[in-house]
Order: sequence, then structure tokens, then C-alpha cells
Amino acid sequence: MAGSAQLVQGVKAHLRAQGITYRELARRLGVSEPTVKRDLSGGRFTLQRLDRICDALGVDLEELFSVPGSAPVTELTAEQEKALVSQPKLLLVTYLVINDWKFADIIATFRLDPNQLIDILLKLDTLKILVFRPPTGVRKLTARNFSWRRDGPVQAYFLQKVIPEFFDARFDSPGDDMRFVGGTLSEASMLKFQTSLRRLAAEFEQLAHGDSRLTLEERDGCSAILAFRRWEFSEFAKLRRPTRPRRPTMRRQG
Repeated sequence: MAGSAQLVQGVKAHLRAQGITYRELARRLGVSEPTVKRDLSGGRFTLQRLDRICDALGVDLEELFSVPGSAPVTELTAEQEKALVSQPKLLLVTYLVINDWKFADIIATFRLDPNQLIDILLKLDTLKILVFRPPTGVRKLTARNFSWRRDGPVQAYFLQKVIPEFFDARFDSPGDDMRFVGGTLSEASMLKFQTSLRRLAAEFEQLAHGDSRLTLEERDGCSAILAFRRWEFSEFAKLRRPTRPRRPTMRRQG
């Protein structure tokens, strides 16, 4: 397969895996949708456009050329997640690789010597979470829109151990921010707000991928929890009057 054709195939595979339309890709690139369609039809990319496409998809050039027959992983199996939470070091390295950390950066930042990290990467390779190419080459298999399983082992681990620690703070340090909002919304407004949350999460991932090219000294670890559900504080809820069943609406027959 010609290089340009393989490149276009890689771009399209990542678009499908991440659920990104041509229109959305055009928005991220700041060009028109017909321009994107023309580029993907003819396979003619300037180097600058190709760099911007990689940034928009959260991949590097190597990943575009090495897309396997199956799409990038958007969710691990329950067995894979169980293996990660059973050994926190596996979970840590998985988190770092998903967030584009390099071998040397992991060694420099965490108490892992090269042999320990290699052992962990080999285990993650066996679990088919990443591809390890000795001595230090690592390629993640996760897609840009990767997420942990709902009600899965990793989410349970976060709920039990990570989130309580996260909220045990005043959020008053420079750069911190916390907003708690509550109200009553219609079904349409709920859907609109959920769409905004997904867009905000995608923006965070895009910024994190772009900043992964900076040195560790230029970046700080940070986390955000974006959550939304039908809920009312229990102390408020117990003061509510019992609700009456709604009467069916009578429609006039024409």
C-alpha cells in the first residue's frame, strides 16, 4: 500500500474509533468540511496540516502508519482492569502511558528503576494495553476517546480511594477551582449540558496531548472530575411532600 493511502487509512480509522466526524475534525483544524474531505480523498497533506491532524486526533505519525486491522481500544475488558487494580504500579504506568509519558520521564519522576519499569511494560504488553519495543519504545493502544468501564474495577477503585482523597481539600491553591451548581432542568437541558461536559472533557484531553511535548518542568499534574446526575441532597429530599401521580393529558379528538 502506498504511503499516502496508508496515511489516509490511518486517519480514517482513528476518526471512526473516536467517533469524530469530518465536520468536527474541520472545526478542530479551523478549516472547512469540504477541505477535510478533499484532503482525505486525495491524500495530499502539507506537513503543517498533518501535524495539526495528529494533534486533533491525539496521535503521532507512527500511530497513523501502524494502525492495526482492529480499531484503537476505547475501553478495556473487565479482566484487564482487574489486573491493573490488583497491582497499583500497573495502574500507574498505564495512566502515564495513556497520557503520553515517555520511558525516561517515568524513571526520572517515580521510584522505579529501568528494570522494574521494563517488567511492568512487558506485563502491560501481555495484557494488550500497549506495545513495548525494547529497550524503551512504548506505543499505547488506547484511542483518544478511551474511558474506563462504567461500574468496572478501575472506577470502583477511584470511587473508593481516589475521589475521597481528591475532595479532601479546600481548593484554594493557585490554579484550583471548584464549582458546585444545582437546579431543576428539563430533559432537553440535561442532554445539552451532558453534551457540554463531553466537549469539555475532550478539550482537556486535547490540551493534555498537546502539552505532552513540553518538558516535565513546564507541566503540573492536575485532575478534574466532571459528573452530572439526577440527585438531591438527602437532607433536602426528606423534607419533600409526597408527590402526587400526574393525571394523563386528555387529547381532544378531531
